[in-house]
Amino acid sequence: MSINKKVAFHTLGCKLNFTETSTISRSFTNSGYILTDFSKKADFYVINTCSVTDNADKKFKNILNRAKKLNPNAFNIVIGCYAQLKPTQISEIPGVDLVLGANEKFNVVEYLDLLDKNNSRVYSCDINDIHKYESSYSVDDRTRSFLKVQDGCDYKCSYCTIPLARGISRSDSLENIKKNVAEISSKNVKEIILTGVNIGDYGKGEFGNKKHESTFLDLIKELDLTKNISRFRISSIEPNLLKDTIINFVSQSRLFVPHFHIPLQSGSNKILGLMKRRYRRELYTERIKYIHSKINDACIGVDVIVGFPGETDEDFQGTYNFLLNLNISYLHVFTYSERDNTEASLMDNVVPINIRNQRSKMLRSLSEKKRRSFYNSQINKRRSILFESENKYGYIHGYTDNYVKVKIPWDPKFSNKLISAKMEYIDEEGFMRIKKKSQITKKLLSYSDSYR
Repeated sequence: MSINKKVAFHTLGCKLNFTETSTISRSFTNSGYILTDFSKKADFYVINTCSVTDNADKKFKNILNRAKKLNPNAFNIVIGCYAQLKPTQISEIPGVDLVLGANEKFNVVEYLDLLDKNNSRVYSCDINDIHKYESSYSVDDRTRSFLKVQDGCDYKCSYCTIPLARGISRSDSLENIKKNVAEISSKNVKEIILTGVNIGDYGKGEFGNKKHESTFLDLIKELDLTKNISRFRISSIEPNLLKDTIINFVSQSRLFVPHFHIPLQSGSNKILGLMKRRYRRELYTERIKYIHSKINDACIGVDVIVGFPGETDEDFQGTYNFLLNLNISYLHVFTYSERDNTEASLMDNVVPINIRNQRSKMLRSLSEKKRRSFYNSQINKRRSILFESENKYGYIHGYTDNYVKVKIPWDPKFSNKLISAKMEYIDEEGFMRIKKKSQITKKLLSYSDSYR
């Protein structure tokens, strides 16, 4: 048991990483360590890394340098995808004391007694030996929690390092997920976001057991029976795995909100082929149209990559026009960056960096227009809003069920509450606003109320 030893965490990358950081941090507190903010002096700094872009690698080094300045005598521990992919390279960076791979990261506390300032240590197994599923969820935010239901990926997209960093697709059991949901609900959390690497592939077991014990549809049907949780939200799901049956169920669901995030990556079938994606733009269009045919006012987010090798001006313009004419709500734009040990890194017809950046800027501008248009479509409509607990410069923020960000003057009675209100106007910062706060004071909802 540690006495007064402080540990600080910093997470890079996706919500799945944040979920795992939260779980790992609880293993420290359960062992007697004191959690502190990464901006403060600590005895241990744990950095959970990402490997999706080159920028994530650079951010890691900046974060490490920050930790070294805060306490030169602290032990710096590196975990996550980058740590699995390049453990030896990371261990040679001055200031790194311990590197743990994908199998080892959930047992950080067990390695602390081995730390030595004069000898950086690496514990990482081959990715092909990673078959076990590790459950995790976040409870750092009282309003919402991210719950991991699946890990790893069996897809072989030509640009992606995730299968190399996280291993095969594998899932948690329904029983354990329900147990975690019960634990989360006991913390007064109102919303749970289901997350994973490829959650539509939910059902595959551990240790190479590829039998689908249950499907993603089975999972959400079971979770829709949950008590003491107000909302469930589905994170990113592949278009080829987003079946009609899932959309139909969400359209009638008691707890699952009308919000989908569906990766596209490119609006060019040629580029989708080079990326080794498992669909074409025609299927993507069908998914978007079907959602809107079943769910009024659904919010749809899209991931897109610009500057992939071989993407010509015509290919990019085709993607731009495709997105322009698609009924979507916002974009997450990624500028392609070469990743070691991927097929794409060896491809010809590399797009110059300045062209990649120009294309990224164009799509980010398009995203703002799409978001504004979607927000405008919600004016004068009544939606449920889940407000957060933080006082942000005299305001309280929240999200509607269909992911519109709302801001009203701070009032503690709305903290971590689900309410109903009519959307009235968009302010200069892009927040949806409600003119009369008295409109919503009589509309406080309990978890048992349908957000519909």
